Amino acid sequence: MAILSITSTSVAVNPLKQSQTLGAALAFLGLKGMMPLLHGSIGCTALAKVVLARHFRCSIPLSTTAMTEVATVLGGEENVEKAILTLVQKCKPEIIGLCTTGLMETRGDDMGRFVKEIRHRHPELDYLPIVVVSTPDFKGALQDGFAAAVESIVKEIPQKSDDLDACPRQITILASSAFTPGDIQKIKEIVTNFGLIPVVVPDLSGSLNGHIEDSSTAITANGTNEAQLRSIGSSAFTLALGESMRSAAQILEKNFSIPYEVFGELTGLSATDKFMQALADISGNSVPEKYRHQRSLLQNAMLDNHFLFGCKRVSLALEPDLLWSTVHFLQSMGVHIHAAVTTTRSPLLEKLPIVSVTIGDLEDFELLAPGSDLLIANSHADAIAQRLGIPLYRLGIPIFDRLDHNHFTLVGYRGTMQLLFDIGNLFLEQEALRKVRS
Repeated sequence: MAILSITSTSVAVNPLKQSQTLGAALAFLGLKGMMPLLHGSIGCTALAKVVLARHFRCSIPLSTTAMTEVATVLGGEENVEKAILTLVQKCKPEIIGLCTTGLMETRGDDMGRFVKEIRHRHPELDYLPIVVVSTPDFKGALQDGFAAAVESIVKEIPQKSDDLDACPRQITILASSAFTPGDIQKIKEIVTNFGLIPVVVPDLSGSLNGHIEDSSTAITANGTNEAQLRSIGSSAFTLALGESMRSAAQILEKNFSIPYEVFGELTGLSATDKFMQALADISGNSVPEKYRHQRSLLQNAMLDNHFLFGCKRVSLALEPDLLWSTVHFLQSMGVHIHAAVTTTRSPLLEKLPIVSVTIGDLEDFELLAPGSDLLIANSHADAIAQRLGIPLYRLGIPIFDRLDHNHFTLVGYRGTMQLLFDIGNLFLEQEALRKVRS
């Protein structure tokens, strides 16, 4: 059991976390025909857009209510209404995701009332789902905003199961912010190979995988579509991937009596075994032979390379769900967790099988990391790695100084092997440098 500590500094000198607003916008980008609308100043939206565009290396559809000083004092309802009507006229979105920012949360705008009154004045908007999510960026982190957006989606859009035919082969997959577009694509492939029909919420593999569309559009061209979202109420089972997705799975269980299971990680031998067994139980089919073969390859890779990992000291600075998954994989390879820093509270933190975990920033990470053999964090930790002379494995958001990271797959047997080889190669390079210096 880990001892949880929270830094008491009043100012983040070197921030680690991203805002809840950015997390919610990222979740909304996994829906087809979506236009995320940030209720706040132009700068709030510009910052989120820059972070996402640098990370995914593609155009990011984001819009803003463009609140000014005067509009903030007088109230934001008029700006929200104008923004929605303008988007409908120019972009023709199928869904609008309305996120708040710290400015409007501080003011206390009642977003639910705003949308209700706007619909009353404009009945032509009745066809358009508008998903509202509260995401103050002065508390919480990206994972919290992402999870809040998914919860709002499953509350707002799915229909009652009585209105739909039951789909015994369809399962809902709630994927947390810890999974890349490449991860989501691989998860869909695995589930399909068991004869099941996956509906992923949100499906980042369709909208943020870097492909080129036949024609340009101001809204997301792919992702989970509205028809799939409305069919969730008739799914046979819910797989919540990441502890942060538990609340959304509980909403589906409460509203539609759909059973669920939470998987804290899909990286590692035992974690993948558990996932495969769950799919076999749900589908009634045996595990496909190709995954049995991949499992034997992973076992061999772990056996051949465990000497590179044994007793190595690794420090991590990641969001809670991703921290949980990475810690368990590293410990399965004999690694000692030297330090762990995260961004926000989670039920997982005190359950981590390490000495302590700190909710803090990259300044705390730099103070705790000396003595490590490897650092694992996002690209903002590169300067720390250079100052400490410790190699950095980039994981999380944002990563802006490496190519194709969003296509990397770190889930399943194959993905675990990729992670094992990537980190193992860093350890090999480190040992080679030591030999040269000696």
